[in-house]
Amino acid sequence: MTDVLGALALSVFVIGITTVAAIHQPEANSLWIGGYALLAGAALPLLVRGKYPLIVFAVSIVCTLIYYWTGYPGGPAILLPALALYTLTTVRGVLVAGIAGATVLVASYIAFVASGRGWLPGAPSAGFVAGIAAVIGIGAAVRSRKAATKANREQREEHERRLAEQERLRIAREVHDVVAHSLAMINVQAGVAAHVADRRPEQAKEALRNIKSASAEALADLRATLAVLRSADATAPAPSLRMLDELLDHARAAGFAVTVHGESGELPAPVDAAAYRILQESLTNVARHADNARAVEIRFERADGELTLVVRDDGEPPRSPKPGNGLRGMRERVDALGGKVEAGPSTEGTGFQVTAVLPVEG
Repeated sequence: MTDVLGALALSVFVIGITTVAAIHQPEANSLWIGGYALLAGAALPLLVRGKYPLIVFAVSIVCTLIYYWTGYPGGPAILLPALALYTLTTVRGVLVAGIAGATVLVASYIAFVASGRGWLPGAPSAGFVAGIAAVIGIGAAVRSRKAATKANREQREEHERRLAEQERLRIAREVHDVVAHSLAMINVQAGVAAHVADRRPEQAKEALRNIKSASAEALADLRATLAVLRSADATAPAPSLRMLDELLDHARAAGFAVTVHGESGELPAPVDAAAYRILQESLTNVARHADNARAVEIRFERADGELTLVVRDDGEPPRSPKPGNGLRGMRERVDALGGKVEAGPSTEGTGFQVTAVLPVEG
């Protein structure tokens, strides 16, 4: 719509000024029919110059040159093909526009010489060449600016998509870690309750109380995580190894003997959160997948600006462990911090072992 309105406005301007100029040029040919037809031939194609820029420029410049060549009143008709050349430059580039402009110059020279009139005098010919160069230059500058603006916009959109994807993955990891851990512990406790319900009702009641506690904590964590999606101002409580005792209580309530060696010490918040989630997922995997596991050993080591976390169970060595969302989430967390993680059969020959090395400094 803007292109159409611009073309109409320029056409009205050129025809109006030329009509007024004709009054003061009685020696020129009358505009009626022939002159106005040529002006219309140069102006009307501009309405579709964005779709057919080269054809429109060719038609407009030919009609304009014929208009001047046949002795009609002087006026700003040259602005019509100038607009077409500008559009050609912005749409097709400097090379195509330059070839088109050079072709016009050569054809005009041949036509003037062949007619016996000779080429235009020095000032008009220099102005003609300078005008073509100026229009192409302006078009090239606008094209470059549009290209830069488009590239910046695409880069910004890609950055926003990448941030949204990272946030989606982060939330997915948080929801998975919270739900998977809690459901694994609930599943273990439910199995215990079902197994001892008739023979040891007190132990069954204790298991049910543990289920109630684990499910309440899971709901609270899940609500806090989902609140982040609903409101930009809401923030979920950051996981931290300061909550280690609570995590170990869940594992012990599920029947595992848990021992801890070493201390994590003070950690940057991202490292602290990643270590907690890796430990949580490791304990979840023990509860869900370890065969005949009874004990879990957790080891923290600080050396050379790194935290090494080792989680090992005493179950049967897995024959062919299949990586799932939990192990994938561990790797994503560790990779984001520039660390490394290994998960596989324990180096001591029994059970499964997760070893994560997280940089604490830098």
